[in-house]
Amino acid sequence: KKTKKIMLIKSSGVKFLSFFISALFLIYLIHLIYTSFFIVKNQFIDIGNLTYVNQVRLDEYTKNLSDFLTKDCNKNEIGEVQNILDFVTKIPYKINENVAKNPKKVVEQNFGDCDDKSNLLISLLKQKNYEAYFVLVPEHIFVIINLESKNLQKLALYINDKRFYILESTATDSKIGFPLKYKLDEIEAIVNPFTNKKLVINKLEYK
Repeated sequence: KKTKKIMLIKSSGVKFLSFFISALFLIYLIHLIYTSFFIVKNQFIDIGNLTYVNQVRLDEYTKNLSDFLTKDCNKNEIGEVQNILDFVTKIPYKINENVAKNPKKVVEQNFGDCDDKSNLLISLLKQKNYEAYFVLVPEHIFVIINLESKNLQKLALYINDKRFYILESTATDSKIGFPLKYKLDEIEAIVNPFTNKKLVINKLEYK
């Protein structure tokens, strides 16, 4: 009788342990699915037959770097934006054959292509609360920024009658209001990478 009782206790313990392990595995699996869903939702966006992966970041690293780059600008918008742009354009251009890098990696590795450098640029701008978007054209990406109160006497991209100046991260020493090198119908999408949504464009002009 004692032997049977001991075997019964052991059998119940094994069943409980098995159930506990199965439950943990199921919870972990649900967590993976949930995390994967939000990664796809927040980082991947379909552009025609292609999928774009953004790597923008709003973290302590980009905040500290953005604050450092603009610390002497006294909240002058043009000075802040140009300082951030200068920092990014000084990073050497080099084609990245892999998925776009996040801002910290671009700085640490000191190179990047248009995807990498645009991720860095727009992340730094967003930390200063500028309205900026990605513009996707064939085999290239650049950033536009709204400086509605500033008329720089340069051509700008008007989206639904709102003025945006082009920022080109891959051109050394480029300035705010870089000229558009593409036709308007070559613009595949204008994207807010922080919401991972394409802008609805009713009117688009370059003037």
